[in-house]
Parts: sequence; C-alpha cells; structure tokens
Amino acid sequence: MNQKIENFVIVGVTREGKTFRPSDWADRLCGIMSAFGADHRMMYSPYVRPGCTLTGNKTVLVDARLYDVEPLAYKFLINFANDNDLQIDWMGDAPL
Repeated sequence: MNQKIENFVIVGVTREGKTFRPSDWADRLCGIMSAFGADHRMMYSPYVRPGCTLTGNKTVLVDARLYDVEPLAYKFLINFANDNDLQIDWMGDAPL
C-alpha cells in the first residue's frame, strides 16, 4: 500500500454541514499533541496547531512532517476526523 503523506486541515464541520461540538475541540486535540517546555509552559507541537477558517470554523492544521516524527500520531489525527465525520482539506506539498 502506497500512502501519500500530505499536509492537511481538519475543519470543525461535518460532511453534512453541522458545526462540530464541543466548541473547544481544536484546542483539546492540539493539547494532546503538546508538550511542556523548559519554562514549564505548554507549547503546541510545531506539527499540529489550532486555527480557524475565514468563516470562523475551528480547524486543526497538520504538517506532513509529523509522519516522519510520529506516524501513529499522524494516523490518529486522520482517524479522529474520519470517526467524527469531519471535513479534511488535503494540502498536497504546500507548506503550512
């Protein structure tokens, strides 16, 4: 099986067009991929970060380089989106 590894964005809207709840889902999802720095503050991963669309929908931006560091985390994020019927925008080779 050849799997193309790409940057992608999980959009907090289901394929049926409903807003995903809870409203802080993107922060929670990015929080499980975060770490505490030397200053004892939580820092989001450089590969997974929250965002939002121009229309205000919450998003999670996933950098394809995450696959090189932790392929299971990359697959977890894809599975999260699929399991919750969320829209995924594939970005190809475009940097985030």
